[in-house]
Amino acid sequence: MITKRIIPCLDVKEGKVVKGVQFKNHKIVGSIIDLAQKYSNDGADELVFYDISASTEGSIVDKEWVSKIAEVINIPFCVAGGIKSIEDARQILNLGADKISINTPALNDPQLIQILSNEFGSQCVVIGMDIKLIDGQAYLFAKTGSEKTAFATNIKADDWMIKVQELGAGEVVINAMGQDGVKNGYDIELLKSLGSICSIPMIASGGAGEPQHFIDVFKQTNVDGALAATIFHRNEYSINQVKKELQANNINIRI
Repeated sequence: MITKRIIPCLDVKEGKVVKGVQFKNHKIVGSIIDLAQKYSNDGADELVFYDISASTEGSIVDKEWVSKIAEVINIPFCVAGGIKSIEDARQILNLGADKISINTPALNDPQLIQILSNEFGSQCVVIGMDIKLIDGQAYLFAKTGSEKTAFATNIKADDWMIKVQELGAGEVVINAMGQDGVKNGYDIELLKSLGSICSIPMIASGGAGEPQHFIDVFKQTNVDGALAATIFHRNEYSINQVKKELQANNINIRI
Protein backbone atom coordinates (compact mmCIF):
# COMPACT_ATOMS: atom_id res chain seq x y z
CA MET A 1 0.00 0.00 0.00
CA ILE A 2 1.34 3.44 -0.94
CA THR A 3 2.22 5.67 2.00
CA LYS A 4 0.35 8.95 1.77
CA ARG A 5 2.25 12.20 2.28
CA ILE A 6 1.47 15.31 4.33
CA ILE A 7 3.24 18.33 2.84
CA PRO A 8 3.30 21.77 4.47
CA CYS A 9 3.85 24.65 2.08
CA LEU A 10 5.78 27.87 2.60
CA ASP A 11 4.55 30.64 0.31
CA VAL A 12 7.30 33.24 0.48
CA LYS A 13 7.23 36.90 -0.48
CA GLU A 14 10.03 39.38 0.23
CA GLY A 15 11.75 36.99 2.62
CA LYS A 16 8.71 36.17 4.79
CA VAL A 17 6.23 33.30 4.82
CA VAL A 18 2.80 34.63 3.80
CA LYS A 19 -0.66 33.16 3.34
CA GLY A 20 -3.66 34.46 1.46
CA VAL A 21 -7.20 33.38 0.71
CA GLN A 22 -7.98 32.29 -2.85
CA PHE A 23 -4.52 33.55 -3.89
CA LYS A 24 -5.27 37.11 -2.65
CA ASN A 25 -4.61 39.39 0.36
CA HIS A 26 -1.40 37.74 1.52
CA LYS A 27 -0.45 38.33 5.16
CA ILE A 28 2.85 37.53 6.91
CA VAL A 29 2.59 34.40 9.05
CA GLY A 30 6.14 33.65 10.10
CA SER A 31 9.85 33.11 9.54
CA ILE A 32 11.04 30.90 6.70
CA ILE A 33 13.74 29.07 8.65
CA ASP A 34 11.71 28.71 11.84
CA LEU A 35 8.73 27.20 10.05
CA ALA A 36 10.86 24.95 7.82
CA GLN A 37 12.66 23.54 10.86
CA LYS A 38 9.43 23.17 12.82
CA TYR A 39 7.69 21.19 10.07
CA SER A 40 10.71 18.97 9.50
CA ASN A 41 10.82 18.18 13.22
CA ASP A 42 7.04 17.74 13.46
CA GLY A 43 6.89 14.84 11.01
CA ALA A 44 6.19 16.43 7.63
CA ASP A 45 6.91 14.05 4.76
CA GLU A 46 8.12 16.82 2.48
CA LEU A 47 8.38 20.60 2.41
CA VAL A 48 7.41 22.88 -0.46
CA PHE A 49 8.94 26.35 -0.82
CA TYR A 50 7.14 28.69 -3.24
CA ASP A 51 8.66 32.09 -3.98
CA ILE A 52 5.30 33.48 -5.07
CA SER A 53 6.66 36.81 -6.30
CA ALA A 54 9.44 35.38 -8.49
CA SER A 55 7.49 34.47 -11.61
CA THR A 56 5.26 37.55 -11.35
CA GLU A 57 8.34 39.78 -11.33
CA GLY A 58 10.30 37.83 -13.93
CA SER A 59 12.93 36.85 -11.34
CA ILE A 60 13.92 33.52 -9.81
CA VAL A 61 13.52 32.12 -6.30
CA ASP A 62 16.03 33.55 -3.83
CA LYS A 63 18.80 30.96 -3.85
CA GLU A 64 20.13 32.01 -0.45
CA TRP A 65 16.93 30.78 1.19
CA VAL A 66 17.14 27.44 -0.60
CA SER A 67 20.55 26.62 0.88
CA LYS A 68 19.52 27.90 4.34
CA ILE A 69 16.42 25.69 4.40
CA ALA A 70 18.35 22.66 3.15
CA GLU A 71 20.71 23.04 6.12
CA VAL A 72 17.94 22.81 8.76
CA ILE A 73 15.62 20.11 7.40
CA ASN A 74 16.05 16.37 6.81
CA ILE A 75 13.05 15.70 4.56
CA PRO A 76 12.57 15.99 0.78
CA PHE A 77 12.35 19.59 -0.35
CA CYS A 78 10.63 21.03 -3.44
CA VAL A 79 11.31 24.57 -4.67
CA ALA A 80 9.26 26.74 -7.03
CA GLY A 81 9.50 30.27 -8.30
CA GLY A 82 10.55 31.53 -11.71
CA ILE A 83 12.63 28.48 -12.72
CA LYS A 84 12.90 28.84 -16.50
CA SER A 85 15.98 26.90 -17.64
CA ILE A 86 18.28 23.92 -17.07
CA GLU A 87 20.77 26.25 -15.40
CA ASP A 88 18.15 27.67 -13.03
CA ALA A 89 17.08 24.16 -12.05
CA ARG A 90 20.65 22.90 -11.67
CA GLN A 91 21.52 25.72 -9.27
CA ILE A 92 18.45 25.06 -7.11
CA LEU A 93 19.07 21.30 -7.01
CA ASN A 94 22.75 21.80 -6.23
CA LEU A 95 21.81 24.02 -3.27
CA GLY A 96 19.92 21.13 -1.68
CA ALA A 97 16.47 20.94 -3.23
CA ASP A 98 15.26 17.46 -4.21
CA LYS A 99 12.68 18.65 -6.73
CA ILE A 100 11.84 21.76 -8.69
CA SER A 101 8.29 22.83 -9.44
CA ILE A 102 7.24 24.92 -12.44
CA ASN A 103 3.93 26.45 -13.38
CA THR A 104 3.89 29.64 -15.50
CA PRO A 105 7.25 28.85 -17.18
CA ALA A 106 5.82 25.49 -18.31
CA LEU A 107 2.63 27.12 -19.62
CA ASN A 108 4.79 29.60 -21.55
CA ASP A 109 7.13 26.89 -22.88
CA PRO A 110 5.81 23.31 -22.49
CA GLN A 111 9.04 21.85 -23.90
CA LEU A 112 10.77 23.04 -20.74
CA ILE A 113 9.16 20.06 -18.97
CA GLN A 114 10.81 17.61 -21.36
CA ILE A 115 14.14 19.42 -21.23
CA LEU A 116 14.25 19.34 -17.42
CA SER A 117 13.02 15.75 -17.23
CA ASN A 118 15.68 14.58 -19.69
CA GLU A 119 18.40 16.43 -17.80
CA PHE A 120 17.55 15.65 -14.18
CA GLY A 121 15.06 12.77 -14.30
CA SER A 122 11.29 12.97 -14.13
CA GLN A 123 11.34 12.43 -10.35
CA CYS A 124 12.76 15.95 -9.98
CA VAL A 125 10.14 17.71 -12.13
CA VAL A 126 6.87 18.78 -10.51
CA ILE A 127 4.17 20.67 -12.36
CA GLY A 128 2.03 23.06 -10.36
CA MET A 129 -1.46 23.46 -11.79
CA ASP A 130 -3.36 26.50 -10.49
CA ILE A 131 -6.95 25.81 -11.48
CA LYS A 132 -10.20 27.75 -11.29
CA LEU A 133 -13.63 26.86 -12.60
CA ILE A 134 -14.98 29.20 -15.27
CA ASP A 135 -18.50 28.47 -16.53
CA GLY A 136 -18.17 24.94 -15.19
CA GLN A 137 -14.84 24.27 -16.95
CA ALA A 138 -11.52 23.88 -15.13
CA TYR A 139 -8.90 26.23 -16.58
CA LEU A 140 -5.23 26.85 -15.81
CA PHE A 141 -4.18 30.21 -14.41
CA ALA A 142 -0.71 31.74 -14.73
CA LYS A 143 1.34 34.26 -12.72
CA THR A 144 -0.78 33.53 -9.67
CA GLY A 145 1.68 34.85 -7.08
CA SER A 146 -0.17 38.17 -7.07
CA GLU A 147 -3.80 39.05 -7.78
CA LYS A 148 -2.45 41.91 -9.94
CA THR A 149 -0.71 39.55 -12.37
CA ALA A 150 -2.85 36.37 -12.23
CA PHE A 151 -4.74 35.59 -15.42
CA ALA A 152 -6.74 32.78 -16.96
CA THR A 153 -5.19 30.87 -19.83
CA ASN A 154 -7.31 29.12 -22.45
CA ILE A 155 -5.81 25.78 -21.40
CA LYS A 156 -8.20 23.26 -19.90
CA ALA A 157 -6.93 21.36 -16.89
CA ASP A 158 -7.59 17.90 -18.31
CA ASP A 159 -5.77 18.72 -21.57
CA TRP A 160 -2.80 20.07 -19.64
CA MET A 161 -2.73 17.02 -17.37
CA ILE A 162 -2.38 14.73 -20.37
CA LYS A 163 0.28 16.91 -21.98
CA VAL A 164 2.56 17.31 -18.95
CA GLN A 165 2.63 13.55 -18.47
CA GLU A 166 3.56 13.04 -22.11
CA LEU A 167 6.40 15.57 -21.72
CA GLY A 168 7.91 13.75 -18.73
CA ALA A 169 6.57 15.39 -15.58
CA GLY A 170 7.13 13.22 -12.51
CA GLU A 171 4.44 14.70 -10.27
CA VAL A 172 1.61 17.23 -10.37
CA VAL A 173 0.21 19.51 -7.67
CA ILE A 174 -3.44 20.43 -8.14
CA ASN A 175 -4.07 23.85 -6.61
CA ALA A 176 -7.82 24.48 -6.45
CA MET A 177 -7.78 28.28 -6.38
CA GLY A 178 -11.36 28.61 -5.20
CA GLN A 179 -10.58 26.49 -2.13
CA ASP A 180 -7.27 28.12 -1.22
CA GLY A 181 -7.23 29.35 2.39
CA VAL A 182 -10.99 28.81 2.78
CA LYS A 183 -10.55 25.74 5.00
CA ASN A 184 -13.72 23.92 3.92
CA GLY A 185 -12.03 20.91 2.33
CA TYR A 186 -10.21 19.92 -0.82
CA ASP A 187 -11.96 20.05 -4.20
CA ILE A 188 -12.82 16.35 -4.31
CA GLU A 189 -14.65 16.48 -7.65
CA LEU A 190 -11.77 18.23 -9.41
CA LEU A 191 -9.27 15.75 -7.95
CA LYS A 192 -11.41 12.78 -8.97
CA SER A 193 -11.77 14.11 -12.50
CA LEU A 194 -8.06 14.77 -13.00
CA GLY A 195 -7.08 11.61 -11.12
CA SER A 196 -8.92 9.54 -13.70
CA ILE A 197 -6.39 10.62 -16.35
CA CYS A 198 -3.30 10.89 -14.14
CA SER A 199 -0.78 8.05 -13.94
CA ILE A 200 1.93 9.90 -11.99
CA PRO A 201 1.87 11.01 -8.33
CA MET A 202 -0.72 13.72 -7.73
CA ILE A 203 -0.82 16.10 -4.77
CA ALA A 204 -3.98 17.85 -3.56
CA SER A 205 -3.72 21.51 -2.57
CA GLY A 206 -6.21 24.08 -1.34
CA GLY A 207 -8.85 23.82 1.36
CA ALA A 208 -7.49 21.86 4.32
CA GLY A 209 -9.04 23.13 7.55
CA GLU A 210 -9.26 20.06 9.81
CA PRO A 211 -8.05 16.44 9.92
CA GLN A 212 -11.30 15.18 8.38
CA HIS A 213 -10.45 17.00 5.15
CA PHE A 214 -7.26 14.94 4.83
CA ILE A 215 -9.21 11.77 5.55
CA ASP A 216 -11.78 12.70 2.90
CA VAL A 217 -9.24 13.47 0.19
CA PHE A 218 -7.30 10.24 0.75
CA LYS A 219 -10.41 8.04 0.97
CA GLN A 220 -12.33 9.62 -1.92
CA THR A 221 -9.57 10.28 -4.46
CA ASN A 222 -6.34 8.63 -5.57
CA VAL A 223 -4.01 11.48 -4.56
CA ASP A 224 -0.61 10.53 -3.19
CA GLY A 225 -0.23 13.51 -0.92
CA ALA A 226 -2.02 16.51 0.55
CA LEU A 227 -0.43 19.92 0.72
CA ALA A 228 -1.56 22.43 3.35
CA ALA A 229 -0.52 25.76 4.83
CA THR A 230 -3.02 27.75 6.91
CA ILE A 231 -4.00 24.85 9.18
CA PHE A 232 -0.35 24.33 10.18
CA HIS A 233 0.89 27.95 10.14
CA ARG A 234 -1.78 28.97 12.64
CA ASN A 235 -1.14 25.94 14.87
CA GLU A 236 -4.78 24.91 14.55
CA TYR A 237 -3.60 21.31 14.20
CA SER A 238 -0.13 19.81 14.22
CA ILE A 239 1.12 17.48 11.50
CA ASN A 240 1.30 14.73 14.11
CA GLN A 241 -2.37 15.24 15.08
CA VAL A 242 -3.43 14.97 11.45
CA LYS A 243 -1.34 11.84 10.95
CA LYS A 244 -2.80 10.15 14.02
CA GLU A 245 -6.31 10.81 12.72
CA LEU A 246 -5.34 9.36 9.36
CA GLN A 247 -3.81 6.30 10.98
CA ALA A 248 -6.99 5.80 13.05
CA ASN A 249 -8.92 5.77 9.76
CA ASN A 250 -6.70 3.06 8.24
CA ILE A 251 -4.86 5.40 5.91
CA ASN A 252 -1.24 4.38 5.42
CA ILE A 253 0.93 7.21 6.71
CA ARG A 254 4.45 7.58 8.08
CA ILE A 255 4.32 8.42 11.80
